[in-house]
Amino acid sequence: METESPTIKAAPLPKKGEELELTVDSLAYGGQGVARHNGFVVFIEKGALPGSRVRALITKRRKGFAEARVLEVLDESQQAVEAPCAHFGVCGGCATQDLDYEEQLRQKQAQVADLFARLGGFRNLEVRPIIGCRDTFNYRNKMEFTCSNRGWVVDKADLDNASDWVLGLHVPGRYDKVLDIEECHLQHPIGNGILKLVQARAKELGLEPWDIKAHTGFLRHLVIRVTQAHTDSPQVMVNLVTSREEPRRLKPLSDDLVAAFPEIASVVNNINTTKASVAYGQWEIVLHGKPTITENLLGRSFDISANSFFQTNSAQAEALYGQIVAACGLSGGEVVYDLYCGTGTIGIVLAEQAQEVAGFEMAQSAVEDASRNALANDVFNIRFFAADLNTKYFSIHAKRLKQQVLSPDVVVLDPPRAGVNPRMIPEIGQLGAGRVVYISCNPATQVRDVRLLIQQGYRLKWAQPVDMFPHTPHIENICLLEKD
Repeated sequence: METESPTIKAAPLPKKGEELELTVDSLAYGGQGVARHNGFVVFIEKGALPGSRVRALITKRRKGFAEARVLEVLDESQQAVEAPCAHFGVCGGCATQDLDYEEQLRQKQAQVADLFARLGGFRNLEVRPIIGCRDTFNYRNKMEFTCSNRGWVVDKADLDNASDWVLGLHVPGRYDKVLDIEECHLQHPIGNGILKLVQARAKELGLEPWDIKAHTGFLRHLVIRVTQAHTDSPQVMVNLVTSREEPRRLKPLSDDLVAAFPEIASVVNNINTTKASVAYGQWEIVLHGKPTITENLLGRSFDISANSFFQTNSAQAEALYGQIVAACGLSGGEVVYDLYCGTGTIGIVLAEQAQEVAGFEMAQSAVEDASRNALANDVFNIRFFAADLNTKYFSIHAKRLKQQVLSPDVVVLDPPRAGVNPRMIPEIGQLGAGRVVYISCNPATQVRDVRLLIQQGYRLKWAQPVDMFPHTPHIENICLLEKD
């Protein structure tokens, strides 16, 4: 006589509003803790370190995962360390100051491997050991602070004392709330002194803060750039972003800054009259010194203007560029196309080992900076083109380009976080380069683009993560692709 098999009930899934005790296995790309409840994946927002046990509240449940926030840490992670910053946990600048740096590197290495395996199907990909950062604090050469009349209150008991003049960083998830920052441990120490002076003096001068909702006010942002590579006397640029051009109101502040910090080589005023909360302007005036400062990398000098892109970690940029040079494998006879070339740093570094380099960049101001940087470094086998890389640029301008530059043997890609526009991928394939070196600050969009490049006849050889931003979730990653 046959007997029926007993019905096995599936384990109950977590429900929204339910409290669970969870053990955190790892960190996902983006910094969330990853735990499992009866095999069901739960992503836990800030405060969940690998190896810790937490009591968490389920805030959302999706088809294949749930989201939660930490209510209480029951058992600390063995890799937990004390965060030095007084703002840690509230400010959105750092996510893992309280995690041992070697563990941060292990997690980022695993995240790159996971993204390429899970999103791209590259399960046997060689992911080379991540290159860590020598200086894990004070490494940023650029910081952007927001001026606002809507200060964030850490303790709700102080709600009635919320400041209507703050200069600091946005709290996570709030475009309209700014945390007053006393000291940032990621920027150069001189930047903290400049920040404090501007906070005090701008209030005294009556420079009214920007109201992001009403779109009123005067002072919008403070941007500080400090050259850091191979110099005992850094050059400093202070960029004051305002809603209108009133240089007389800024002159006393500019004079005080220069008097207090002789390292300041440039004080500029960018005027942003739009509603967009961006730390650059439609035009710029110089209040002191010159419109650029000069950084040195790999024996070359680069002029940096207030709005030009430059790697935010100067010292680690040298490690990054060394890996790019090795990946390109140049012998002296190759033509290199540098797409999204910014101010030309990568192309200028590569030009010494190439026959010719062509840089392509969307911003005309960056093309002008790149051309000046090439001349300043006596590099004459490189030229730069203002190119809309969101269109079929190479197809449209093929005839003109052939008259000015040869077809590429190597293509270098260094796009913004959103990755390469999908319309450009076939364009890159049609260039016919035997090698593509893809540098990305967002491995998730990089995986997407690599899959599309494979459809153009390339194969992925390896990935090389580089940690440019300790204590944050960000990862820089280099991929080498070769024609199949």
